[in-house]
Amino acid sequence: MFREMRRSKQSISEDAILSLLENVKRGVLALHGDHGYPYAIPLDFYYEPKQNRIYFHGSKVGHKIDAIKRNPKACFTIYGNEFYKQNEWAPYVQSVIAFGQCHLISDEEEIQYVLYQLAKKYYPNEEMIQPMINAHLHAVQIFALDIEHITGKQIQEE
Repeated sequence: MFREMRRSKQSISEDAILSLLENVKRGVLALHGDHGYPYAIPLDFYYEPKQNRIYFHGSKVGHKIDAIKRNPKACFTIYGNEFYKQNEWAPYVQSVIAFGQCHLISDEEEIQYVLYQLAKKYYPNEEMIQPMINAHLHAVQIFALDIEHITGKQIQEE
């Protein structure tokens, strides 16, 4: 169902893919938006390896939630690990593209777990986490992308 990577020599290992998912801070979620237009949103995220799932958070209402309810198929892209090889002017960069289906999370325990994991990834210290969760729990919607297909590659941006 999913296309194979055209330039498979540029593919990166599963370990490199997991490293990007665990360490990169932001990505872009692409959904089916209004009137047939794509809707791509930059988002913070948390990857849960045990479930092979990417979690996001946002408002309980809006374009993103409407798009997910209308059509759960989505694509999420991240990139990072930029580096230069000696005597080369163009950087190398790695990227990951994950395809899957998004759904809203309603289980209170799972929501609190995900909020804690997201906060651990982004907040400078753990003392800030629980007060943040307590203050925003009522207003936040957690949603997840269950990964069906994932690829990763490294390119030189010449």
